[in-house]
Amino acid sequence: MRFVHFLMNIIIYTLFDTFLLVFEAAGTSSFIAQYQSLSYGKSIVSSPRGTYELCFFNLGNPNKIYLGIRYKNIPTQNVVWVANGGNPINDSSTILELNSSGNLVLTHNNMVVWSTSYRKAAQNPVAELLDSGNLVIREKNEAKPEEEEYLWQSFDYPSNTMLAGMKVGWDLKRNFSIRLVAWKSFDDPTPGDLSWGVTLHPYPEFYMMKGTKKYHRLGPWNGLRFSGRPEMAGSDPIYHFDFVSNKEEVYYTWTLKQTNLLSKLVLNQTTQERPRYVWSETEKSWMFYTTMPEDYCDHYGVCGANSYCSTSAYPMCECLKGFKPKSPEKWNSMGWTEGCVLKHPLSCMNDGFFLVEGLKVPDTKHTFVDESIDLEQCKTKCLNDCSCMAYTNSNISGAGSGCVMWFGDLIDIKLYPVPEKGQDLYIRLPSSELESSRDKKDSKIIIIATSIGATLGVILAIYFVYRRNIAEMSNAENNHEEPLPQHGHNRWNIADKSKTKENIKRQLKDLDVPLFDLLTITTATNNFSSNNKIGQGGFGPVYKGKLVDGRDIAVKRLSSGSGQGIVEFITEVKLIAKLQHRNLVKLLGCSFPKQEKLLLYEYMVNGSLDSFIFDQQKGKLLDWPQRFHIIFGIARGLLYLHEDSRLRIIHRDLKASNVLLDEKLNPKISDFGMARAFGGDQTEGNTNRVVGTYGYMAPEYAVDGVFSIKSDVFSFGILLLEIICGNKNRSLCHGNQTLNLVGYAWTLWKEQNTSQLIDSNIKDSCVIPEVLRCIHVSLLCVQQYPEDRPTMTSVIQMLGSEMELVEPKEPGFFPRRISDERNLSSNLNQTISNDEITITTLKGR
Repeated sequence: MRFVHFLMNIIIYTLFDTFLLVFEAAGTSSFIAQYQSLSYGKSIVSSPRGTYELCFFNLGNPNKIYLGIRYKNIPTQNVVWVANGGNPINDSSTILELNSSGNLVLTHNNMVVWSTSYRKAAQNPVAELLDSGNLVIREKNEAKPEEEEYLWQSFDYPSNTMLAGMKVGWDLKRNFSIRLVAWKSFDDPTPGDLSWGVTLHPYPEFYMMKGTKKYHRLGPWNGLRFSGRPEMAGSDPIYHFDFVSNKEEVYYTWTLKQTNLLSKLVLNQTTQERPRYVWSETEKSWMFYTTMPEDYCDHYGVCGANSYCSTSAYPMCECLKGFKPKSPEKWNSMGWTEGCVLKHPLSCMNDGFFLVEGLKVPDTKHTFVDESIDLEQCKTKCLNDCSCMAYTNSNISGAGSGCVMWFGDLIDIKLYPVPEKGQDLYIRLPSSELESSRDKKDSKIIIIATSIGATLGVILAIYFVYRRNIAEMSNAENNHEEPLPQHGHNRWNIADKSKTKENIKRQLKDLDVPLFDLLTITTATNNFSSNNKIGQGGFGPVYKGKLVDGRDIAVKRLSSGSGQGIVEFITEVKLIAKLQHRNLVKLLGCSFPKQEKLLLYEYMVNGSLDSFIFDQQKGKLLDWPQRFHIIFGIARGLLYLHEDSRLRIIHRDLKASNVLLDEKLNPKISDFGMARAFGGDQTEGNTNRVVGTYGYMAPEYAVDGVFSIKSDVFSFGILLLEIICGNKNRSLCHGNQTLNLVGYAWTLWKEQNTSQLIDSNIKDSCVIPEVLRCIHVSLLCVQQYPEDRPTMTSVIQMLGSEMELVEPKEPGFFPRRISDERNLSSNLNQTISNDEITITTLKGR
């Protein structure tokens, strides 16, 4: 019998080898048969439709070889699963085999590197790569393959990528958690400390964890969406989302509505985000779709207990009604982590509930859920339990159903500006707080009613004064010619040197830019009230206003002595009217009554970047992930201006005060009054009129008036240093030297001590190698000569990858070089370190 068994094995191996030869000659297969082996560089298993392949590969280092699954016909960012992420192989002598027990085993020099290691007995196992990208081991059952149960599947052991059809959550039958774990870096699939998955609270939730620390919370599934992702409630054109919670499993999954699309969700250790991408066959690249965390308020517990965070408010953190800061001094200094406590003690049965609308509900770690009762019964149940602090429906679909109750502190609440996007929460308060709310409500009604008449009277008075002034100006215009502009004053000649408002109107009308009358703007800004003034730019003040349709606007009022004449005014309108990008500020319209020149922009609730990074207290609001997000946004906006817009645009005045932040702290580049547009292949220009801001101007521009896309790159490098350091490009002391920020950074670079540059506000939240890489990139951007500086395309590649960087040379405007090369003071008559002065210098030729 032993001989017969031996003979049968020989026959099987011979037949298998013959099959393998035929297989290799005919092409790839989606199967690995028992005893079949794959070796480096030889055999590839491909999914039936050819979308995915299981193969050996390296990520740039030939001495680190991995086994994994990747997109077969996508050249970049194509790896979706890695078997031996933390254990790379250092040469090609490696083999993958489906062994006698039915396990896939990866060996190197006869040592096991990785294996599937499942213990269930297999009769006739086969490994298969499915069209979903899932590598499975199953019993071979050709009669009913759709009914077989997988013995093992790669979808149960994901790395950093989630594909359509994959489940992330818990298999309760096996007590097994399925989580995404980020790679350490883009070219090192070793598991990092960032993970994303479900935590089994009574009301299960998704958390992004940094080690054992909560970093982001998605909010529980409320029947329509995750509480922290309001956009999931609508009908998505690409995805169908689903969340399942029962006695056997709790998981989240998604599928694609169009089967020909490719999409992936990736957990990124570097940016500490979980973006979603869709492959564009037209662009041949991955297109960004959504991400999380979405804004500052998405970071876990930023406002502490019993408070809420709102990106549309300032300050962002507020105590819930009936609560007060636990540490008022720290709270007023934007130290919010200690949170809030009740103003008055609860009295149990005499308490009541206060409704707050439009929330991401609190962390559900300490909750009780009862799906069988309605909201009114939930209220009674909560009121009868003196330790219950809040309640709401567990399912908000339809009329709402189920009950969830919170116990203890309410943590990680986010308030949405539109209540319909969030969820209702009923918070327990003492009766005294509820009575004061009713009294205040009655008082508000009386105040509003009595104020309406007075407000109408003021509006009518403003209107009649305005009409009288218009009449007087019309009479003056009819009786007198407009004087010709004098030398040194703003010129009104545009193209054909015409001085008439009608020609200006025609130019703006051709651009399809809305023109606003002065009354609309004066009403919106309360007649340019000082209370509405939100900033002072180099060309005049900026006011906040509200249009009659409810839109908030920012009005830039160009002063007559500002140096920005009608040429710059028309330039700014022309350029920005044609630009559409998420990182550029949006122009809403303009107005130019008489000598006034007014630009209307979308209002940025968080103001300018400089108000955060140069303020020790507000700087705490921007941790490193948020600053890195801002850096990337500025870089993308600048890349669009240089490469992707219809005209190549040089901004010429990029600086911290010209970067605005919206309610989600997304950066938007603003102020295009000094910008220049090039057509065709032109990349460089020359001017007799040097305009810009000290500290940000490239040497060749400040000295010779030569500007190019590399001038903007220099400004970006300065800005990047300022974001990292929290200091302006001004004089700093280092030993016996007084240096500007660039000189200080260069000195520390030579001393191999650049970590000393890092702002103390971000030291606890930053990834040191990532920040040091940004400093390296910034020094490359501020090189003395433009040909040594990278393009913005290269900058984005360097910031977003681990590619090797060239060593920087000595930067421009490093103090020791100034006296050796060109005497800047003869041209500028100012010190370079003063970055607060916006200049216009006329240069002789």
